[in-house]
Amino acid sequence: MIVMQKIYLGSDHAGFSLKEKIAEHLRDKIYKVIDLGTNSNQSVDYPDFAEKLSDNVAACEGGIGILICGSGIGMSIAANRHPKIRAALCHNASYVKLAREHNDANVLVLGARFLQEKDALEMVDVFLSTEFLQGRHKERVQKLTDL
Repeated sequence: MIVMQKIYLGSDHAGFSLKEKIAEHLRDKIYKVIDLGTNSNQSVDYPDFAEKLSDNVAACEGGIGILICGSGIGMSIAANRHPKIRAALCHNASYVKLAREHNDANVLVLGARFLQEKDALEMVDVFLSTEFLQGRHKERVQKLTDL
């Protein structure tokens, strides 16, 4: 039996279109996508979706999530209020790689208004394929948890 990794997705109205492309991309790669909304480009409040995704990621051992809004700033601020979330607003694949390797980021945040679709999909792939390095970074991440 093949066990598919669960990926939680959430967006506001500005990130809706990119979220849909990411969901399709992940399903094609045989991930189990849990889409937490929004479900249209009608105006919504991003903190509601950041909270829903953060609660789900935190409740799932090894949970991973992706949040998308216009700039990514609001979603990252909202998600990082949750004590078990390490949300990283990333602008390219190099940021993503370091966020996973050094910070054990469990939520990738993307700004839909500032990314090309192909770049965003590459960033998602890097996020899901990069492992936390542990070592000296483990103690630093623990200090984040202890804040």
